[in-house]
Amino acid sequence: MDVTYIVERINDLFNLTSKKIYFSESGITYNAGKKVRKLGYCVNLTLETIEEARIHGVDMMVTHHDAWDEIFGLKEACIEKLTEYGISHYYNHLPLDDCDFGTNDSLLKKLNIRKIKRTHEWEGLYFGRVAEYDEEIEFKELVKNIEELLEEPVRYWQFNKKKIKRVGLVCGNGGPTTCLKESVENKCDVYITGECNLYTIQYAKLKGINLIIGSHTFTEFFGIESLALKLNESIKEPVLVEIKEEHYEANVKP
Repeated sequence: MDVTYIVERINDLFNLTSKKIYFSESGITYNAGKKVRKLGYCVNLTLETIEEARIHGVDMMVTHHDAWDEIFGLKEACIEKLTEYGISHYYNHLPLDDCDFGTNDSLLKKLNIRKIKRTHEWEGLYFGRVAEYDEEIEFKELVKNIEELLEEPVRYWQFNKKKIKRVGLVCGNGGPTTCLKESVENKCDVYITGECNLYTIQYAKLKGINLIIGSHTFTEFFGIESLALKLNESIKEPVLVEIKEEHYEANVKP
């Protein structure tokens, strides 16, 4: 199957409110110009995930993140390795955070929490959510559920003693206090995200909102998995392969 055809089928899955923003936040970074018989999916494009793709005989990678500009030299190194191995690459970033089968909604569905509204708007795309449990849950039980789902330890701070009803969520990097502020204003009992820093913790303490920090990668994994499965329903081929990533982020201290 042709790379361009696969990307067209992916685009069909999204409601394109702004083509300009959509295509600035998604697209092919390298086309090896060969048929795709095996497609690998994961959250990040790194030298390690490209190597895993090669080991599994993947012809095309679909990821949530492109190689990060902040990791100087990574993008060039990844393109060089993709070229060497003849592996095509496509990424879909903010549109996947926004859509109803993407990173945020997929995680809420796994946790059995009902979405109330989309939040954290940027250029018409929403990368956050407010959601509610039908019945209140203990904070420690929510922590346990998230750790079991992500298959990694999370960091958490309990800044109020109430049971959890309303949840604020930003999968990936919701560490800036401007992101947390929106969940505070929506009267959330807990804020869940995949990144934090000193300001995140101190602001959560100031406002008395509980905080749960998973990893950037694994809070977003279920979105890229959902995209791959939806694509597979649409075209029935190529063969899907999950590209495994390390859980090292869980051990990085803020």
